Amino acid sequence: MKTTDVRTVIEQFDALPWEEKEYAAGIIRKAYAEAARNALVKRVGTAVTNAKAGKVRKGKLADLRKDLGA
Repeated sequence: MKTTDVRTVIEQFDALPWEEKEYAAGIIRKAYAEAARNALVKRVGTAVTNAKAGKVRKGKLADLRKDLGA
């Protein structure tokens, strides 16, 4: 999304009456939550694929610290 698009949305939102701002904010919150869920589903799918391909190592926190040289 371009900055000008965001600026336009904000300007139009500011011009709305209070009740419509509440309604629009609710729609945006729900859309954001849905987008976050979809992103998480995609990340989980990638993690599962990587695990099945053997690209993931399992271990304890101490193992991770050892691998990282901490």
